[in-house]
Amino acid sequence: MLPQPPITRRHAIEIGSLGLLGISLPRFLQLQALQAATRSDQAPKQQIQSCIFIFYYGGPSHLDTFDMKPHAPLEVRGEFKSIATSVPGLQISEHLPRTSRVMHKVAVVRGMHHPMRGHDSASYQTLTGRIPPVGDNQNFGDRPDSFPCYGACISRVRRYHPIAVPHASLPFVMNNNIINPGQTAGFLGAAYQPLLIQGDPDTLAYSAGSLKLLQGVSPQRFQQRMDLLRALNANIVSSDDDAEMNVHSERAFELIVSDGVRDALDIDQESAATRERYGFGPPGQSYDDDPKSRANVELAIARNMRGLNLLMARRLVEAGVSFINVYDYKQQGKNWDTHSDNFVRHKDHLLPPADRAFAALIEDLDERGLLETTLVVAMGEFGRTPRVNKDAGRDHWPDCYTALLAGGPIKRGYIHGASDKLGAYPASDPVTPADLAATIYSLFGVDPHALVHDPGGRPYPIALGRPITALIS
Repeated sequence: MLPQPPITRRHAIEIGSLGLLGISLPRFLQLQALQAATRSDQAPKQQIQSCIFIFYYGGPSHLDTFDMKPHAPLEVRGEFKSIATSVPGLQISEHLPRTSRVMHKVAVVRGMHHPMRGHDSASYQTLTGRIPPVGDNQNFGDRPDSFPCYGACISRVRRYHPIAVPHASLPFVMNNNIINPGQTAGFLGAAYQPLLIQGDPDTLAYSAGSLKLLQGVSPQRFQQRMDLLRALNANIVSSDDDAEMNVHSERAFELIVSDGVRDALDIDQESAATRERYGFGPPGQSYDDDPKSRANVELAIARNMRGLNLLMARRLVEAGVSFINVYDYKQQGKNWDTHSDNFVRHKDHLLPPADRAFAALIEDLDERGLLETTLVVAMGEFGRTPRVNKDAGRDHWPDCYTALLAGGPIKRGYIHGASDKLGAYPASDPVTPADLAATIYSLFGVDPHALVHDPGGRPYPIALGRPITALIS
């Protein structure tokens, strides 16, 4: 007979809920024990330590970047030409020259798809792997019943791991009149929110308010307070919930008094050569805003925070942060929602800094020996329509688009799946956000069927898809 785990307060809530469904206490305990035994036998092996999730809000055009159709009609293939890459037979956009040279370190996943056509609903599904609670909706914000984002789920399932900062996001909270959903811990609550690292495009500096002590409280005085709290907790801990609260208190204490992440925020520690490699110049440089001058466009690109954000992400990996969301959003200039002037905006504003920053990140991680343990995911919430519209733009298209993955055990120089001849629908090996979620969790050594609970005690598996095993070497 399988051992029966103890009944906690949360289990009691579950039992009460399941009783309404006709499941008895003995049957509940039997199912729980069987589930635990199955997980222990099939728990995935941890293969990465960190993940950098680059989110290109607005939806990059897959047809003008990594899934070009040079033999399609002009209204589909568009204005850009294809160039060879470091992977034989793989061609990408001519406006991604630096990325073309690192594609032998990257996997291309073609045939990503989901049904959400609005930015908010598609963003939610991309950042959580879940269908939104309100369905396909262009304008809905974060809600108390929102499903937790990837970093929050990982933080919850691995809450007893000794990591001061399990999850961070930068350089701001995406806000399109309302806070875009999918960025938060959702129903898991404040204890699992990401550490927000805010970037200032004027000073090219970063800060995190959570790392500051209250005015008048010295580190020594704060240490004394924590010692007192520990002594009190040693005498009153009596439940799983109390033990978990202590974990959060200790993590908050370590976060405030440690220098690791605080030092990582000091981007000025990087050399001028490294800053230039990622695509931005030294602080204090003046810029002319004349949009007609190509030289000024180049200067604007150099000042753009797209490169700075990825350099900061690399520094956070070095500081031990497990999951890092990087939001490439409209506050950084033009965004990726190209309903008009698709080719001008991609060529002059979007692709040059993204190309430079992504290639620099992959090379830099690899040279430092970090790519073996760091997963990099780069994608938007959807792609763009196969046919160019009357305004020389492309519209929302979630039916088929592309994601890039690199690092850890991800196969290098690999192409997973294919789209049809127009780039409209998957032709082979389709992948959903739920599958991507299961893959990310598995690489962290987290069972995709692990459960998280909402405030009412209702259990939810953290992923509903299957890991993309063909991506793993």
